[in-house]
Amino acid sequence: MARAGLTTERLVRAGAELADEVGFDQVTVSALARRFDVKVASLYSHLRNSQDLKTRIALLALEELADRAAEALAGRSGKDALGAFAHVYRDYARAHPGRYAAARHPLDSATAAGSAGVRIAQLTRAVLRGYDLTEPDQTHAVRLLGSVFHGYVSLETAGGFSHSAPDSEESWARILDALDSLLRTWPAHP
Repeated sequence: MARAGLTTERLVRAGAELADEVGFDQVTVSALARRFDVKVASLYSHLRNSQDLKTRIALLALEELADRAAEALAGRSGKDALGAFAHVYRDYARAHPGRYAAARHPLDSATAAGSAGVRIAQLTRAVLRGYDLTEPDQTHAVRLLGSVFHGYVSLETAGGFSHSAPDSEESWARILDALDSLLRTWPAHP
């Protein structure tokens, strides 16, 4: 029997908050039960196991990222869209480190296909429409942007840029300028 007041949505949101506090890797059904001061068994009517919880947190994080990206991109194109999209990734990772890690959680093919990850890929392609790239170059560019954004954010949030000049903000701005230049002059494939 489900404990009064506990719903799957409430548990997933609490799990996402827990991930931001202690790290996504530390989120388990047991840790969530402790947060609600209930027995682990009382959560099993809502969640199958810790893997199910992590998958649901990942889906929530992807949905939040997609919603923020869609809002940021509205009415923008070219370099303006690229910058807005990049800032969504960076700002989300800074504000929600556990959820950001969850957005990178491996999903099975069917779950991934039904997730907001598809919307994020579509939004990335919307940014690239301002650069007039065709396939397969557009797919290469999607992968490039994801790699640069994720790599930079991961290094920055781990403190990798905090001990040297220039300031990380300056590097971020220069990287976005370089990406814009690269996308405008994408090399032709021989």
